[in-house]
Amino acid sequence: EMSEMSERSKQNVAYGLAWSYYVGYLKIVLPRVKKSMEELSRGNPNLLACRKTWKLHILVPLSCDVYDDLEKADSNIQYVTDLTETTLARAGTKNRVYKHSLYAIRDEENQLWHCAVEYATPLQSLHAMSQDECAAFSREERLEQAKLFYRTLEEILKGSKECADAYRLIAFEEPEEAETHFLSSEIVWHLRQEHHEEIAVLEGSHPHSPSTALDSAELNLQVSVSDLPQPLRTDGF
Repeated sequence: EMSEMSERSKQNVAYGLAWSYYVGYLKIVLPRVKKSMEELSRGNPNLLACRKTWKLHILVPLSCDVYDDLEKADSNIQYVTDLTETTLARAGTKNRVYKHSLYAIRDEENQLWHCAVEYATPLQSLHAMSQDECAAFSREERLEQAKLFYRTLEEILKGSKECADAYRLIAFEEPEEAETHFLSSEIVWHLRQEHHEEIAVLEGSHPHSPSTALDSAELNLQVSVSDLPQPLRTDGF
């Protein structure tokens, strides 16, 4: 009975996608991210000066709109290079390659910030399901699933010792009116927070969590057409 209720409400979709994303990808690559960043930093010491940014920044747009080319999504985001590849044998595929791309993000003051960033790829599946008649996902259901995906992934990663301090989830809802550099502004905001955290550690004080960081308890999964979620940031960006 519980299984049937779950299937009817489609709650099992986002939950399964989050676990699959973690077990089949993040648990493999995240423990290796810092080493890859360190290797790159040796040859480019000024490129990755802030060690707090030595992690994979995972974009979680609640609209599930995922761009394959970040440079086309926002002209303030420019590809720099790829990090060291990880090659493993997986599920019958020999020499399967895992890699991440390093980008330069330009802020409003024309300053460059560097980080490894990519979208959470399972959101592409949620978006595709909402376009497929067989799945019968409405826009509201897709939004609920995106929130549940984020909450589930956040909880999984919080409990993962292997992935500790190797990632940063960047969840956001794009504004109704298109903003040319919305995405780069979102990423830069998080990079600034990481920079402040590193300074606080170096000065011996306790770094504070950003006041606008999403907590799973803040995400209301019951969304109706008349009660769409408000922007997830409150800092004015």
